[in-house]
Amino acid sequence: MTGNGDWRVGVDELHASTRGRVLLPGDDGYDASRRVFNAMIDRHPALILRCENADDVVQGVEFARSHGLPVSVKGGGHSVAGSAICDGGVMIDMAGMDGIVIDPAQRTAVAGPGLTLGQFDSASAAHGLATPFGVVSMTGIAGLTLGGGLGWLNGHYGLACDNLLEVDIVNADGRVRTANAEQHEDLFWAVRGGGGNFGVVVSFTYRLHPVTTVLAGSLTYPSDQAAAALSHYHQFVTASPDELSTAASVWLDSARKPVVSVAVCWSGESEAGKSVLLPLREFGPPDTDEIREMPYVALQQASDAGFPLGRQHYWKASFIRQLPAEAIDIILSSVAQVPSPHTGVGLQQMTGVASRVDPAATAFAHRAEQYDFLVLSQWDSPAESRENVAWTQGLFAAMRPFLESGVYMNNLGDEGPDRVRDAYGANYRRLAEIKAHYDPDNLFRFNPNIRSVRA
Repeated sequence: MTGNGDWRVGVDELHASTRGRVLLPGDDGYDASRRVFNAMIDRHPALILRCENADDVVQGVEFARSHGLPVSVKGGGHSVAGSAICDGGVMIDMAGMDGIVIDPAQRTAVAGPGLTLGQFDSASAAHGLATPFGVVSMTGIAGLTLGGGLGWLNGHYGLACDNLLEVDIVNADGRVRTANAEQHEDLFWAVRGGGGNFGVVVSFTYRLHPVTTVLAGSLTYPSDQAAAALSHYHQFVTASPDELSTAASVWLDSARKPVVSVAVCWSGESEAGKSVLLPLREFGPPDTDEIREMPYVALQQASDAGFPLGRQHYWKASFIRQLPAEAIDIILSSVAQVPSPHTGVGLQQMTGVASRVDPAATAFAHRAEQYDFLVLSQWDSPAESRENVAWTQGLFAAMRPFLESGVYMNNLGDEGPDRVRDAYGANYRRLAEIKAHYDPDNLFRFNPNIRSVRA
C-alpha cells in the first residue's frame, strides 16, 4: 500500500475533527514527539497525531487508511527497534491518553495507553496494589503488555498479558471494539502477546494484586568468582518458589573485568524470603549485598539509570533453558572484550506462574522455566556503531548452540520475517488468521509483523 499523494489536502480537516494536536515536520514538538530512547532510530513521519481520546485515534486510523499511508503507534517509545516511528506515514502518539482509574474493591485498573510503568505503578501503589509489568519504569504499558510483559512479579502472578482482563481497540476499519473473555474472544486472545498487529488499543483493564513492600535488590560477585556465581545462580533458581523472580547480568567493573550481578524480587512474606535467599547471599560471599525490604515502586525504578536518553542501542535476544559451563565461558570471555562499558548481558528468569500457562491460552507461546537471554549493547557515539554491532552479533552467534529458537518479542530488533515467526512460535498460524479478519490489508505493520493470508 502506498500513499496516493493528496493526503495534505485533508490535514486541515484532521485538525478540525480531533482534540489532539496534528504535527507536521518543522512544527514545534514534532522532533520531540518522534524521538525514542534508542538514538539509532531517526525516522520522520509525514504527520504526528497526538491523541487525547479514542475518537482522535479513530480519526487518525481513518485518515491513514483513506490516504494510503502506513501507521505507527507510540506509547512509551521504549522499543529497541523503534517501531513506534514510521517514515512517511501517520504516527499516532498516545502520550496524552494517560488516565487511570483504580477500583481497589474489585482489584482492577482501567488504564490509558499513554501510561508508563512508573505512572501506573505509582497510581496502583497508593492502594497497596500492583500488576506484573516490566523492569524499567519509563517503558510504556501498551507495548509491554501487547508483547507479553516479563517482569519482577512473573513468578508469583504471571506476565502482564496474563493479567489483562479487557481492551478497547480501534481496528483497521475504524471501529472501536471491546475484547475480553466474552466478546471478540479471538481478538482478546491475539492481543495478549500478538503485539500491535490488530489495531490501536485505547484502553487496558488489568487485574491487580496486593503488593506493597518486597524483599529485593542485588548481589555482585567479583570477577574471579563470576563463572562459579553464574553456575550457582542457575542451580539455585531451578527450584525457587513462585514468590521469587530473579535476573542475572554480566558486565564490566571499573577495572574492565567481567563481574556477575544477581537481582531478586521476593513478593511473599519477608521472613520466609530471607530464608529462601540465604544460599544465594552466602555463596562466595558476594562483594556487595544490597538486598533489603523496599517499596515495590522503588524496585521498578532501580534500573532506570541504565537507560539514559541519547545512547545508541543494538540488542540480540533469545530464550535459554540451561547454563552449561561452555555457555558461561563464552559469555564471560566475550564480555571481557566488549567495546562499550555500558553494555551487558542479561538473563531474566521466566518462572512460576508465567511458565505454567498453557502456550495456547494466549498469543504468548513461550511458556517454560527459562531465561530471557539478552545481549544489551549500548554506546554513546554513532562512530562506534560498527564495532559494537559486530561484537553483539559475534556473541549471539557463539551462543546459538545453547539457545532456544523462540525470542521475547519485546526485545526483538529489526531481524527479518524468520525471527518474527520465532517470536510468535506455534501460535503464528492462528495469529495470521485473526490478522486476516481484523487487518486484511496490513495497515498495522510497523511491529514484529504478522502477514495475513490476504495481505
